[in-house]
Amino acid sequence: MSIAEQEAHTEGTIATGTTERVDRSRHAALLGTPLLVVGVALAASNLRPAVTSMASVLGEVRDDLGASPAWASILTAVPTICFGLAAVAAPWLGRRLGTARAIGLALTVLTAGLILRIVDGPWVVLGGTFVAAAGIAIGNVLIPAVVKESFPHAVGRVTGIYTAALAAGGGIGAALTPPLESLLGGWRGAVGAWAALSLAALVIWSFGARHGSVDQVRPATTERRRSVLRSPLAWVVTAFFGLQACVAYVAMGWLSELFVSEGIARTDAGLMLAAVNLIGIPLSFLIPPIALNRTSQSGWIAGLACCSLAAVIGLAVAPAAAPWLWTVLLGVGMAVFPLGLGVIALRTREVAETTDLSAMAQGIGYLVGAGGPFLFGMLHAATGTWTASLTLLGAVIVAEMLLGWVAGRPRFI
Repeated sequence: MSIAEQEAHTEGTIATGTTERVDRSRHAALLGTPLLVVGVALAASNLRPAVTSMASVLGEVRDDLGASPAWASILTAVPTICFGLAAVAAPWLGRRLGTARAIGLALTVLTAGLILRIVDGPWVVLGGTFVAAAGIAIGNVLIPAVVKESFPHAVGRVTGIYTAALAAGGGIGAALTPPLESLLGGWRGAVGAWAALSLAALVIWSFGARHGSVDQVRPATTERRRSVLRSPLAWVVTAFFGLQACVAYVAMGWLSELFVSEGIARTDAGLMLAAVNLIGIPLSFLIPPIALNRTSQSGWIAGLACCSLAAVIGLAVAPAAAPWLWTVLLGVGMAVFPLGLGVIALRTREVAETTDLSAMAQGIGYLVGAGGPFLFGMLHAATGTWTASLTLLGAVIVAEMLLGWVAGRPRFI
């Protein structure tokens, strides 16, 4: 190798430890182009159908496989457990592969998991769901960092697009899977069909995600940043994020079954589950640009949590009396999710801190949230009613409201 080639090679790599060397161009910020916005939206649209598609036909899946109620409770908890475990690895993958390749890998793993879980019995369904959720977890952590780094002057607007696409994917997954079940001859075809969407997103992402010039790479530093684990505010943000995730995944995992048990047709129950997610689309365009541009987000978080609490009270007292009202209130309350992502960015000063806090909040937070769907299902199985389960969910929402008030105040970790 000539001297010029050696110099070019040196300029094209950075040290990431004592011996490891990584292509510098992979660590430049992704170019904040309109095509990247499309890529972010399409990637986000795949982060929920893996959950809501299965939830909308959970009864048929359990009956076909001869599985127990405990298995169904575990299945609803698997995504959030995996979100927590895999989220820890996401920052390392981002540093090692670069953001574009790491998110591409996430979509590849997601597609593989969606296919795997329809090929065999109950344990393969669990394993495939775990694999698919691992891919989702990587995207959950890295995409907010992309938004902060590539669109620094439009965090609220692009966060709104991201969360609207995420809500749309979840809603469409819930609404279309029951009709697809009839069209494709069973739940396996209906659930597996969503692999086509993730594969399409992978293709678009491969064209839309491009790193900028090498000059945009932040210089390596030997300074040791304080661990986010030592920040009390980081723990508050993490707890708030975990509790709102708990509420969301209880709703996505069990709302349809709750309505069916109250005599509502499964197709209608699937539409209500879809509505919970789809209501978030317009709210994701409206709320983040307003709330995230204000000094404090506390009032917005508390107000949305009150909507969730009103929905849970209605479900406990008279679930079949006004199911669409409870659905709308719960959907509005779940619009707190983009604010959960937004405070991760707003409570940090640097992109590296954002990635670390995102991994902490989603890694630990989703593990906390995973207990919600499992306990909700097990309490129902043990008591034969939904009262105890809904009481637990109401307590979670109150705690979410209090912690969200603190997380929304204008400070840095």
